[in-house]
Amino acid sequence: MKDLTNKYENAKQNSIEFMQNGQISAYLNSLLEMNKYKRLMVAVVAN
Repeated sequence: MKDLTNKYENAKQNSIEFMQNGQISAYLNSLLEMNKYKRLMVAVVAN
């Protein structure tokens, strides 16, 4: 769980940096990555 949280936070930080730099494609990919880790964390908590 801690590993998933760290990966989520890293993706979140990357998405913020990409948005500030105007890299829209990379920003959207980071949002998708965040969504993936968020769903995995919810699945872990549910079990």
